[in-house]
Order: sequence, then C-alpha cells, then structure tokens
Amino acid sequence: MGFESNYPDIEKDYLDSCLKLDPEFMNIARSLRESYSLAVLSNDVKEWSSYLRSKFGLDKLFKVVVISGEVGYRKPDRKIYSILLDRIHESPSSCILIDDRSKNLYAVSQLGVKTIEFLREDVADDSCGDFEITSFSQLPEIVDRVFK
Repeated sequence: MGFESNYPDIEKDYLDSCLKLDPEFMNIARSLRESYSLAVLSNDVKEWSSYLRSKFGLDKLFKVVVISGEVGYRKPDRKIYSILLDRIHESPSSCILIDDRSKNLYAVSQLGVKTIEFLREDVADDSCGDFEITSFSQLPEIVDRVFK
C-alpha cells in the first residue's frame, strides 16, 4: 500500500498516542514488588512489548516477562502458562494471575493458579476470577488476603 518506508514511524506513533499506562499502575506495582515477585504474561507483539516496557521503565519491576510474540503461544493456551511457571520457579498455588479476560483466567485456574479478574467497562465478559477488581488500587488488599 506504499507505507513500507513510513511503517516504523506509523507503528511508533500508534504506540505513543494510543496506548497509555494506567495512572495507578506504577505506584501499586512498586508497592507489591516489596513483598511479592511480579511477572508479566502478555499476548503482544515482541517488538511492541519491548518498546513499551522500555518507554515506561517496566522491566525493573518484573522478575520474569513472557510475551506471546516471543514464545509462540498465546493465552489461553496452557503452554504459555507452563512457560511462565517454569521461568518463575513457583508452584501454581503460590501464584495469582490478573487478567481482564475470563477465558484466560479459566485456563490458568485449571493449573491451580489463583485468579483476579480486572473488570473493564468496555469488555462484556462473564466473570470467572476468584476475585474481581475494577481498579489497581484494590489489588494490594486482595493479594494480601490471598496470601495471608
């Protein structure tokens, strides 16, 4: 279509203008990182994920990062959850997955992982998490309740 030479700039413009980090996320993640190991499991394009993690300084928050575009499997495929569990060296029962898609939570719960569904207004989805949140500010209380 004639965009080839402009594509990297178009892609970067999209990532910079259309994708935002939740304003509460960084403070909540830093707080949780003091007591818990954090990991990222994302269905994402490898290059996009790398760019966004670098842009927002996210890699320093996470012990492990598993991106579908790097490993060749996407949530809710059980293989991507197994890759994450292998890399974090934790039992499923000592982990919580937070996701906004019921199908992802259901699949990982079958492995024994506890789940928290992040309910977003724009997603019509059947709830199936062990717990539900609508804001990152609710997360520390729920995580503490699960593990205390």
